[in-house]
Amino acid sequence: MLRDAVQAQLPRIVLREAPRVTDEQLALIHSREYIQTIATGENAAPVMREIGFPWSPMMAERARRSVGATVAAVQSALKQSMAANLAGGTHHAYADKGGGFCVFNDVAVALRCAQLNALQCGLQPLKVAVIDLDVHQGNGTAHIFRDDPSVFTLSMHGEKNFPFRKEASDLDVGLPDGCGDDDYLAAMDQALQTLTERFAPGLVIYLAGADPFERDRLGRLKLTARGLQARDERLFAWCGQHQYPVAFVMAGGYGVDIEETVQLQLNTYRVGLAYWQQAQLLKIANNLF
Repeated sequence: MLRDAVQAQLPRIVLREAPRVTDEQLALIHSREYIQTIATGENAAPVMREIGFPWSPMMAERARRSVGATVAAVQSALKQSMAANLAGGTHHAYADKGGGFCVFNDVAVALRCAQLNALQCGLQPLKVAVIDLDVHQGNGTAHIFRDDPSVFTLSMHGEKNFPFRKEASDLDVGLPDGCGDDDYLAAMDQALQTLTERFAPGLVIYLAGADPFERDRLGRLKLTARGLQARDERLFAWCGQHQYPVAFVMAGGYGVDIEETVQLQLNTYRVGLAYWQQAQLLKIANNLF
C-alpha cells in the first residue's frame, strides 16, 4: 500500500526493486549459524517464536530483500544525499537471534557494508549515526554497536514499552506513556543537540517509526500527525544543516486503521522529498554564484 501511494502521489521518487542481500553481507553482523537457520528453516521453531511469526521460504526471502533494500538505500544516500527503504528498521534483531517481528538487523548490515566499502575504496573511515525514533527501543542495534566508536546509536522511545529489558545505546531518551507533541519535540531537540556535541557522522540512518502516533495499537505515546511531521522536518533540517547524507527506513507502525499508518509513512516521504529538493536547488545556486 505504501509503495502504491508513493508511486501515485510522489512521482519524483524513483522506486527500485529491493536487491537480495548475500550471506557474506549478512555475516558482517549475523552469525553463520543464525543465517543458515533462517535460510533453511531447520530447527527454526524456537527462533521464530521469539521473532513472532512462522518460518516460510517467502518469509526468509522477504527478510533478505528488506535488508538488501536498506543496503541499497545507504549506497544511494552516500551518492545523492538522501534515499530510503519502504520497509526496514528491524532494530530488535541481534547478531545471533531475532525478536519483536525482526529477523535480520537491516540497519546494522547496511551500515557495515558502507563502512567496508569505504575501507576498500581507500576512503576515510565512515562514522555513522543511527537515529532511532521508533517508539520501541532499538535494543538489537544498541547491543551490536555497544563497543564501536565509529557508530553512535540514539534511541528515543517509550520508557515502559517493549523491549522491557533495554540495552544501552550511546544516547537513550526514555519517554513516559502519553507523551505528546510538545514534550516529544523538546526532547528530540535536546537529543540532536547532544548528538551534535558528541559525534560528527559521515552518514545518518533514520528509523522513522510511525508508532509514536496517538492511535497506534502498540505505541502508548500521543503524537498527532502534525507532531510526527514536525519530527520528520526537524530531523531532515538537522541533516541538511550539517550536510549529512541520510538514509531512512520505515520501522514500526501498528495503527488500528492501516490506511492511517500508510498516510503517516507517506508523509515522511513527502517531507524528505521536499528537503531533498531544497538541497538540490541550493547546490545549483551555489554552482551559479
